[in-house]
Amino acid sequence: MADDGAPRAAKRARSAPAAGEGSSMVARQAAENAKLGRTGGIYVPPFKLAALRQEMADKDKRSAEFQRLSWEALRKGINGLVNKVNVGNIRSIVPELLELNLVRGRGLLCRALMKAQLASPGFTHIYAALVAVLNTKLPENGELLLKRVLVGFRRAYRRRDKVVATGFAKFLAHLCNHQVAHELVALQLLTVLLDDPTDDSVEIAVQFTKEVGQLLDEVSPRGLLAVFERFRGILHEGVIDKRVQYTIEGLFAARKAGFADYPAVPDDLDLVERDDQITFELSLDDKVDREEALDVFKVDDDFEAHEAAWVEIKREILGEDDDGEDDADDDDDDDAPAAAA
Repeated sequence: MADDGAPRAAKRARSAPAAGEGSSMVARQAAENAKLGRTGGIYVPPFKLAALRQEMADKDKRSAEFQRLSWEALRKGINGLVNKVNVGNIRSIVPELLELNLVRGRGLLCRALMKAQLASPGFTHIYAALVAVLNTKLPENGELLLKRVLVGFRRAYRRRDKVVATGFAKFLAHLCNHQVAHELVALQLLTVLLDDPTDDSVEIAVQFTKEVGQLLDEVSPRGLLAVFERFRGILHEGVIDKRVQYTIEGLFAARKAGFADYPAVPDDLDLVERDDQITFELSLDDKVDREEALDVFKVDDDFEAHEAAWVEIKREILGEDDDGEDDADDDDDDDAPAAAA
């Protein structure tokens, strides 16, 4: 037994790293990962991360290391705020988002919104309201998101991916409700879905019509009437499954009730005046550039100039709100003596 223990002890001795070698390897790996803006599974205490960030701040802002760290911070900031938004905090989330560079990060913003919407379709009306507000300040962001949603729906529908197609159709419906997208694209989408009806396409069309029906009834009643005539024809043809036919009958009931259960814009999310909104007249047939390169980090030779330009844009956007708040405070101050008197 003693003879068996000796070889095992020797084996452990041979496999053990030399003193200090393991810690130095960890340190080197941590330093390398920190430069890349990730921890790589190695815990780095917060005070060390703060020291690293300070060290990076002292470096040349034109360096790839600094810009990568800035990019990662921007990505995490956008993702965090998008995932946190809800009906109760959307008014406070908007100025927080505008503190981030949404010109440099517009690809990241669109990607975060689309990913969150597909993961939580029940929050689609909230994400669309957030886009509507940002679109009045930075219309390039709203246009890029709309392009990506249209392309995403086309690809999903072509692949017969019902879940993704339904999700993007719902997003498009609420973008129409907030007038980021024109109502004509909604009618076009319904035409595509009902032209050669299948069980899946009719189900998507029924859900889409419920979401956008109240808006179409207001701005394009004749178009909505033509859509319902097509639904009625599909019912009479009887070529689709009975379950899907019941969903069409439910749609007619929703229309009769004025789509009361599917408001175009809930009062809590009616944050933009119609005259202030910027509407994009894109269609499903348009060849659009998704600008996917915006989602990937790349070194910017004019980084400091672009950051300075964003500071000016941000000041102009947020300054209007600040002035409005100051005016409101002044009015309150003026009213206070009168109330006291």
